[in-house]
Amino acid sequence: MRAFGGPEVLTLEEVPDPAPPSGWVTVRLEASALNWHDVLVRRGQYSSPLPHVPGADGTGVRLDTGEPVVVLPSLFWGDREEAPAPEFEILGDHRTGTYGELVSVPAECVVPRPPGLDVPQAAAFGLVGVTTWRALFSRGRLRSGEWLLVLGASGGVATYAVSLAVAAGANVIVTSASPDKVAAARRLGAVDGVDHTSDTWVEDARALTPKGRGFDLVLDPVGRWAESLRCLRTGGRLLVLGANAASEATLQVRPYFFGQYELIGTTMGSPRDFADLLAFVSSQHVHPPVVDRTFPLDGAADAHRHLESGEGFGKVVLVH
Repeated sequence: MRAFGGPEVLTLEEVPDPAPPSGWVTVRLEASALNWHDVLVRRGQYSSPLPHVPGADGTGVRLDTGEPVVVLPSLFWGDREEAPAPEFEILGDHRTGTYGELVSVPAECVVPRPPGLDVPQAAAFGLVGVTTWRALFSRGRLRSGEWLLVLGASGGVATYAVSLAVAAGANVIVTSASPDKVAAARRLGAVDGVDHTSDTWVEDARALTPKGRGFDLVLDPVGRWAESLRCLRTGGRLLVLGANAASEATLQVRPYFFGQYELIGTTMGSPRDFADLLAFVSSQHVHPPVVDRTFPLDGAADAHRHLESGEGFGKVVLVH
């Protein structure tokens, strides 16, 4: 990227190899997955330095050991698990990211590639995996037998949330405007889904829970807080981690505290979260990240156009 703007600013060029500082490692990348965060970087929302190589997610071979690894894009998390340190940043924001042949990251940000994942799936595992794990379990305290509502059935976080929650024994309902995407979520283990373009979608979703009491946990990656709160049972928990649909929310205070609700902010995750996720997927049957389409590295602009179209189900991946 030599400018901010539409997908057309993503062009293939030769750039110098990274020169990692002490304690960092270099990975020769085989694939990198797209995230909506990359779109915001491309548009200039994070004031990335120009020229810039974006990209947070990736998998490849660690140059110093030859080991296949996955990149954790959560840099400089710090010592507190409750929240990241002020120095925290996401790979590809202000440092060279994964839309290239080589990337350098702190040694704590590479882990062995999980068995059972092919290259595109492994590329899609890092950001979505650690974000979803932290949201559902580190922050949301999801337990077996609980009812979870996932807003949106097609994005990387939403699809992997279904897979992780089902593997943990939760009952999952999704929302989508597309019957085909609801059906795809069912194939991942979701109980059912509702059309979130309907004026009655909140009531429709609640009706799918036992005795219509509502959800123990709602995962809202789009910013529809007021409606999401109405989906909760009394004492329920709302997880918020995105603002694509709305960047502001108005809530009624009295119903909130009389309902004994929790509003929980979450984003990305720590190396410890990632370690816990890896332990879980190694001991449980978890559906791998859903890959919607792959593009070659020189097709990054087309990959961004496809991502922004909203037509896909799952992750978009650049294969190098």
